[in-house]
Amino acid sequence: MTSSAGNKANLRNYALVTAAYWGFTITDGALRMLVLLHFHLLGYTPLQIAMLFLFYEIFGVVTNLFGGWIGSQFGLKLTLYGGIGLQVFALAMLALLNPEWAVWLQVTYVMVAQAFSGIAKDLTKMSSKSAIRLVVPQEAQSSLFKWVAILTGSKNALKGVGFFVGSVLLAQFGFVNALLIMAGGLCLILGTGVLLPQGMGKIKAKVKFTQLFSKSREINILSAARFFLFGARDVWFVVALPVFLYSTLGWTFEQVGGFMACWVIGYGTVQFLAPNLLRWLGSGAAPQGRTIQIWTFVLSAIPAAIALSLQLRISPALTIVVGLAIFGVIFAFNSAIHSYLVLAYTDDDKVALNVGFYYMANSGGRLAGTVLSGLIFQLFGLVGCLWVSMVFVLAAAAISLKLPDPQPQKAIAWKAGDD
Repeated sequence: MTSSAGNKANLRNYALVTAAYWGFTITDGALRMLVLLHFHLLGYTPLQIAMLFLFYEIFGVVTNLFGGWIGSQFGLKLTLYGGIGLQVFALAMLALLNPEWAVWLQVTYVMVAQAFSGIAKDLTKMSSKSAIRLVVPQEAQSSLFKWVAILTGSKNALKGVGFFVGSVLLAQFGFVNALLIMAGGLCLILGTGVLLPQGMGKIKAKVKFTQLFSKSREINILSAARFFLFGARDVWFVVALPVFLYSTLGWTFEQVGGFMACWVIGYGTVQFLAPNLLRWLGSGAAPQGRTIQIWTFVLSAIPAAIALSLQLRISPALTIVVGLAIFGVIFAFNSAIHSYLVLAYTDDDKVALNVGFYYMANSGGRLAGTVLSGLIFQLFGLVGCLWVSMVFVLAAAAISLKLPDPQPQKAIAWKAGDD
């Protein structure tokens, strides 16, 4: 295959993977908002709502571990479109929920459906992120950081769109019809699977089970920092914030979904622009270990400032909107740099395994944050969640102090002149 033909094939594969990930992401954000608002309206407590997402996060942890192994053995196409198919199944399953069932049975049923959705989400995410390492050649002049930022930033922007879509679908069509509409849309995306190469990401060597846990020191450190970073976000974001906006501030479904959509879209936009912004703020070199250390310590001050403002009774609505906007910008920098570093620290033949392990830690942090979001909010309110968030960020910052700089032979060049 000529270099030109190879580049066209890589671009096509990148577009297919990104489009599939985009479509899935909208339904993922919409489903979270649907479940949260629907069951809050039915009178479920914050902790009960958090429990609805428990299996979603638990099975995300497991999926990231074994998903990386499956992708390396059978190819990323299987894990990518298998994840989308599972999401269709989860949406159809939730549509069959009977409101006449006992509460415990409804909760159990939703938890099982959310387990399938959690598996689907992390199969899709792991596949998409791993594929980027394979379509950007080692010798290419394009930037790995830039390509990762485009995928991650656009994904988060569309997840924000999904929050708004979910709240609107719930208000306009009801819970069941909203689920069926989203399932139909994903079925269309499944048809694009025939265009993606069968063996993408597959390695010839067999991987022993023990190798799933045997990672480089850099991957282990970064994964531990990722655990606390995403736990710090979800401890206030998953349950506490939307319930606070709806029940305490009196916002409507559309207002809650719209605000959270704007937050995630803004967060995704910053991730998308992270290469340019960091180049403007720094020397133009690719992110190093010290880059994430600085930005994580800066982030730790934001939840503390928001909590103090709420305790001092400074306009809650203004505090939330402004404070979380600042948190989102700095958090986006951290997340974008993390997404670059995990690929810069790994080799091509281990990309699915390492990315899967790394996102297992990500899911572990989300799991901890989700459970704590419901529990801490029920006991101590949103302020309590924000103080826990600060502690988690500080833990991530302390762990990041041990991160080395990526090795040149692994990292793809990030040209200061790239747009």
